[in-house]
Amino acid sequence: MSWSQSLPLLILGSSLLPGLIIFLLPEERVISRTTLNLAGAVVKIALVLAMLAGMLRGEHYQAQLPLTEGLDLMLRATPLSMLFLLLSAILWLVTTVYAVGYLEDSPNRSRFFGFFSLCVTATVGVALAGNLLTFLLFYELLTLCTYPLIVHRGTEVARRAGRNYLAYTVGGGALLLLATVWLFTLTGSLDFREGGFLAEVDASLHPQLTLVFVLLIAGLGVKAALVPLHGWLPQAMVAPAPVSALLHAVAVVKAGAFGIIRVIFDVYGINFAASLGLMLPLAALAAITIVYGSVRALFQQELKRRLAFSTVSQIAYIILGVALAGPIAATGGLVHLVHQGVQKITLFLCAGNLAETLGIHHIEEMDGVGQRMPWTMASFTLGAFGMIGAPPLAGFFSKWYLGLGALEMNQGWVILALSVSSALNAAYFLPILHRAWFREPPSSWPAERNLGNQETAWALLLPPLATAVMIVMLGVLASAPFGLVEWAGIIADRGFAP
Repeated sequence: MSWSQSLPLLILGSSLLPGLIIFLLPEERVISRTTLNLAGAVVKIALVLAMLAGMLRGEHYQAQLPLTEGLDLMLRATPLSMLFLLLSAILWLVTTVYAVGYLEDSPNRSRFFGFFSLCVTATVGVALAGNLLTFLLFYELLTLCTYPLIVHRGTEVARRAGRNYLAYTVGGGALLLLATVWLFTLTGSLDFREGGFLAEVDASLHPQLTLVFVLLIAGLGVKAALVPLHGWLPQAMVAPAPVSALLHAVAVVKAGAFGIIRVIFDVYGINFAASLGLMLPLAALAAITIVYGSVRALFQQELKRRLAFSTVSQIAYIILGVALAGPIAATGGLVHLVHQGVQKITLFLCAGNLAETLGIHHIEEMDGVGQRMPWTMASFTLGAFGMIGAPPLAGFFSKWYLGLGALEMNQGWVILALSVSSALNAAYFLPILHRAWFREPPSSWPAERNLGNQETAWALLLPPLATAVMIVMLGVLASAPFGLVEWAGIIADRGFAP
């Protein structure tokens, strides 16, 4: 097997193998478990960077396992898959460091980190999938691996959230399976191809392709939390903070949004999907989700639930950008795939710090917390301003390109939706920051841990600090040569190529 064939498998195995070994480790083998977790995450980043460097030299990476005539399991690196893969690899390392500190004294750590690694393995498979069948396989594996993490605490509330999660995602998976089989029956192919492969299909099949598209979006829209398929996400906030970060920034919702991008770019082709009249309804649904999620976030008093409804809104920016069917808007949607992940993981890690260190779960408990935990709240502040879209942070450039793209496509109503959403973002984040920085702290916190003079444990503090720095750097370097905007622009231009 050549290097170009083995590298995708090695990237997959860098989290799969540690995860399987961790399952077998006794609880007291803390050092072995931590070493495996961190080594796997570091090796994965190194392998992904090696793949990226090879692609810049013009090399191609693909591994393929034939199943039957016309059906293969295929892993293939493309500029779009590398965007999601690199994001997942970096944020997995950050989340792993955080999870090691967060679960320091918790039971069932081997079970947790085993499924944690399998979850990332499934995400890598989703990113590198070379066809819809492979995508579906890893997409469903992601569902199965995430469920034990959501119910990890074992409480009735956690089990109820887990059942709800399964009901939504298994139902979405069934729709995705039905659409995949239907598509293969019509076309005899499921391979992802830049620009799509359906434009040349006989026109008599267009009505069926429209129905297949609806099924695909409905199936993927569950994990992407599109309204009205978002109900599982706020309930899943009962999971530990590292899992919340994983759900919102690295894996589940991002896999749904990424799947929608792949269907539009690599199955239908964005020009063909637009010619079928499918893009404008999807853009409208995304805009409704953006405003709905922001309005619901405004009325949540539990911090993690407010962040969860914020995710419902922010993920829809990605879909809106692609659905506007113009290269500039698509660039905005693609960069937001990264920006949302970095910003949201920062916010959830900070929320976890507040809960673990001071016992803060509700916004009304955050008065003066900036004085007690300045670095945590500084990171939270950067994440919040990034979500609002304040320059020069990362989120500003997402909204900038989405706005320009809307004007390019003569969709002025999108500017209104973006403006309303940004105002709502400010309305539900700024009061939190005001409480934290400008109000007097209480005489005691709800459940403060004794950490001496430390703000919190280093393993909990360093990850959000690192991602907060990334929020700034992604914004400052957004338009640098070989930067994220240029990368996303290349993907978008290829998607619109005739």
